[in-house]
Amino acid sequence: MGTLLAAGTGADLGNWLRSSGLEIVLLIVGAMLFSRAANFVRDRITRRIDAGFHSSDSLVRSEAAKHRHALAQVITWVVLSLVYFLVSLEVLRRLGFELGGLVAPAAVLGAALGFGAQRIVQDLLAGFFLITERQYGFGDVVRIAVTGNSTDAEGTVEDVTLRITTLRSADGEVITVPNGQIVKVTNLSKDWARAAIDVPVPATADINKVNEILHEVGASAFADRKLKALLLDEPSVMGVEDLTVNQMNIKMVARTLPGKQFEVGRELRVRVAAALRREGLSAGVDQ
Repeated sequence: MGTLLAAGTGADLGNWLRSSGLEIVLLIVGAMLFSRAANFVRDRITRRIDAGFHSSDSLVRSEAAKHRHALAQVITWVVLSLVYFLVSLEVLRRLGFELGGLVAPAAVLGAALGFGAQRIVQDLLAGFFLITERQYGFGDVVRIAVTGNSTDAEGTVEDVTLRITTLRSADGEVITVPNGQIVKVTNLSKDWARAAIDVPVPATADINKVNEILHEVGASAFADRKLKALLLDEPSVMGVEDLTVNQMNIKMVARTLPGKQFEVGRELRVRVAAALRREGLSAGVDQ
């Protein structure tokens, strides 16, 4: 009896595998292979974008390259989500579930989930507009104001999908921000940037002399081969920005390539401090 039952079970399993079972296995394997192929194509595209950036003479990515990089990631994510959804429906149908009979329960479930999934829908819509409006792309340095957080998230964009944006901070921390919670985006590396430094000097100092020193620093910096490659024009002196009883602050600014304002700012501070020290003026140089 047991032998007959086992034989019958084995025959049923064999028939199932030869019919819908094999189709289910093929669907799952096909989805996995498609996922690998899509990721391979995405990685190849992004590598070509990166290779084009590294092999060129430009120091920063172009806006089009950053947008294409982010777009490749988003399209892959959307296509794979759609494929997984369709494959799941086909697997359920071959397992004997009547999808037509699931319409009513699905409607009730969808209405219930709708209230809880509002934030997900908000994230997806916000991500769609972030990508289409080119607010930032892969490799941009951004500062993001997030709902409910007093401190902004700041770092380099490492990944962008319709739902989240992933940043890498200067300390190496990975910050994940849901797109629907983004209130304001400050792009620090779009088209061009500005390095601004405040030069505090004693209130008794000769302003004309200090301005002359700072102009000389700006001219020598623009003449330097290394710094000139990062500067769009010669650094300029904006004049006295703040005045107290004991000191005054003179602002110096320089237009730089996007993302290079920090490097230029550090170099200018060193040059300003050294120039003022040579003239006998003690000054702390702050941002």
